[in-house]
Amino acid sequence: MGKWARGLTLMVLLAILVACGAPAAPPSPTTPPTPPPTAPATEAPPATGPAAAEDSCGDRSRLSKQLYLFNWPDYIAQEVLERFERECGVKVIVDTYDSNETLLAKLQAGATGYDVIVPSDYMVSIMIKEGMLAELDKNNLPNLKHIDPAHLGLYFDPENKYTVPYMWGTSGFMYDTAAVQRELKSWKDLFEPAPDIQGKISMLKDEREVIGAALKYLGFSMNTTNPEELQKAKEVLLRQKPYVKAYTSDTNRDLLVAGEVVVAHIWTGDAIRARDAKPTLKYVIPEEGCTIWQDNLAIPKTSKNKYTAEVFINFLMRPDIAAINANTIKFGSPNRTAIQQRLIDPALLNDPGIYPPDELKRKMEWLIDVGDAIELYDRIWTELGVEQ
Repeated sequence: MGKWARGLTLMVLLAILVACGAPAAPPSPTTPPTPPPTAPATEAPPATGPAAAEDSCGDRSRLSKQLYLFNWPDYIAQEVLERFERECGVKVIVDTYDSNETLLAKLQAGATGYDVIVPSDYMVSIMIKEGMLAELDKNNLPNLKHIDPAHLGLYFDPENKYTVPYMWGTSGFMYDTAAVQRELKSWKDLFEPAPDIQGKISMLKDEREVIGAALKYLGFSMNTTNPEELQKAKEVLLRQKPYVKAYTSDTNRDLLVAGEVVVAHIWTGDAIRARDAKPTLKYVIPEEGCTIWQDNLAIPKTSKNKYTAEVFINFLMRPDIAAINANTIKFGSPNRTAIQQRLIDPALLNDPGIYPPDELKRKMEWLIDVGDAIELYDRIWTELGVEQ
């Protein structure tokens, strides 16, 4: 083969290699009411093989010795933290909160020691407006290519300037089929409880989720700003309260397993882990619909270890690490490569409670920032008397 032909061949090969490695165009922002569709399996990015061999620690000379993560309880696999320390030499110190409002209040009160936080969708909107989040340097986030585009460009951060997806799921309810020997399928079962359920209900300790569930039961939007609709939701919650054993976001799983409650308002992953411990438990997405949510990784502007925080976020998006996390905490993963490479347990992927079909998603709503109407929600929560 002559020099010209060899040169042409090299140019063609180079063009093919460049085309294969080119990043996909960023997705268009979606509107709040539309849950992300399930992306076709054939659109996955090229497989990178087991990613454990790749160096995900960035410039080690710039890494801090410690990183402070402010997270929901039981919301990251211990193995992931140990792997990050072993591979990158950074110890992750975890503190926890039980609601988005607690996270916001703590940061507003002046807490400055955290490097990575995990706010939900609507709380991201609020934190961006408050100027609380640092812009991400995407040069330090090459593993963003593994995230399903259906989870990017969402209403709360359309260009993903401040956040990347962590986990997603729904907020339905779970009941013990051994104790309640009939099918429960509606929010009515919680808000108009039968005698055998009364006093054996737990609700999330989460203002927007609890009020949102009552609104959904009444046929209203979970994001209403209408005072009359919110008044009706308050009345529903006050009538229900004598039958509620606990408002809790971190012990509802334990209460179900122990049999202290037989019905619990609960997030997806907690429900699946409870079912693992007690197979008679059944997770339900109510027929009226429920919340669909996405928790996200973000860096407070006050972080003193921003580079290390970005390296940690990038580490969490590595497919093998994302799979360890998803298989442990059992929430929906937005990591398309981990799903395509079958690194996530097929039993989880095939569970419609974790990865609901698109037709079921159409009944769901994102919680969005309700602006000044949050004062109406706050007042209901105060009148309900849930201890902070």
